[in-house]
Amino acid sequence: MSRLLCVMGSGETTPTMAKLHRELFERVGPQPAVILDTPYGFQSNAADISARTVRYFRESAGRDVAVASLPRAEGAPQLVLESAQARVAEAGWVFSGPGSPTYALRQWRLSAIPGLLAAKLSTQGCIVFSSAAALTLGRWTVPVYEIYKAGADPEWCPGLDLLSPFGLEVAVVPHYDNAEGGTHDTRYCYLGEQRLRYMEVQLPPEAWALGVDEHTACLFDFDQGTASVFGLGTVTLRDHGRELKFPAGTVLAIEELPRLALRAGGNLTGGLAASFEVEPSPLAPLAERPPVSASQRERSPFLTEISRLSTELDEALAARDAQVATEVTLGLEDSLHGWSADTLESDEVDWARAVLRRAVLRLGEAAGPGMRDRREVMRPWVEALLAERDEARRSGRFADADRVRDRLIAEGVEVRDTPSGTEWDLQPGV
Repeated sequence: MSRLLCVMGSGETTPTMAKLHRELFERVGPQPAVILDTPYGFQSNAADISARTVRYFRESAGRDVAVASLPRAEGAPQLVLESAQARVAEAGWVFSGPGSPTYALRQWRLSAIPGLLAAKLSTQGCIVFSSAAALTLGRWTVPVYEIYKAGADPEWCPGLDLLSPFGLEVAVVPHYDNAEGGTHDTRYCYLGEQRLRYMEVQLPPEAWALGVDEHTACLFDFDQGTASVFGLGTVTLRDHGRELKFPAGTVLAIEELPRLALRAGGNLTGGLAASFEVEPSPLAPLAERPPVSASQRERSPFLTEISRLSTELDEALAARDAQVATEVTLGLEDSLHGWSADTLESDEVDWARAVLRRAVLRLGEAAGPGMRDRREVMRPWVEALLAERDEARRSGRFADADRVRDRLIAEGVEVRDTPSGTEWDLQPGV
């Protein structure tokens, strides 16, 4: 097994990353695999997040993983601390994901975790960090909770600095293309352009940012000396407002990354650090980024899949194609199950459940007439034809009356002439 570091922008427990997880597990082999729960250890639903993550890897990647549980190192019993550290030390694969990067760093620094992670990248091991955990990897960390939720001034915090030994003086920024804000800019892990440019002024000249889009991964193979891009988006090398983007399928030499990132050169000028109201950089960007559009805001792969299936259901019902409508509804349920382990807390799954419920309701409405008693459905038509037959018999048009009777019989209606009048019923099996 190589020394591997997989940085995921988001989607770490969704179908979009399942194939990559399986490939990494194949490279790890039978060595122990653990989830490090510290980034979300402060949350009241931490146990549920861990359970969903374990279930995801079992169902989507075919691998049983354990939890190296260290929700809080401050004041933790020695046995809890030692147990978590031992599990991480023994593991060939270590995963960590959502939560707060600054909380995780504060707890990890009271333990041996930072050294254990660094040792895996210097000897042998695979680290898969996403979202909040990914933010901790670089020399600098974005305190996203404090800035985006609590209104703290934009500034960097010291990170684990696991990449500097490989010549990467970098800040890792997951959720790089986030568009949840809709009417406001939430790119760059919820910082937006204005805050990020302000923070870039604080970085030394040799520093740069590694941006990883949502549902995207950058896999560092330190033995092979390569950085490979996987997933739905791009990996961005950014230096003070200038960017180079690399789509999925790109393989870069790790030693070339600093030169590529810093080829724009220089820092922002003009006293921009003095004010939060940052003006556009005097350095022309390599590629102008257009404003965030509605289509970008709505491009969640999960919601895209649900929207596609919802449209297919509309089309199937309009065409009265029961088989396709049923298959699409089952597809909705499959998608919900596949994404139910996603640890990113959003309302996407709730919205998809609402779509599924509406699909079931519409199927029920469409099936309603077919579930009624067929005799009751056919009664108006049969009795109208029998009235025509009676009139034909009274008028002496017996050939016409016989044709009506024969047609009813052919359609599965049994006709009986009795002293009290004509009676009818459906033939068995109709």
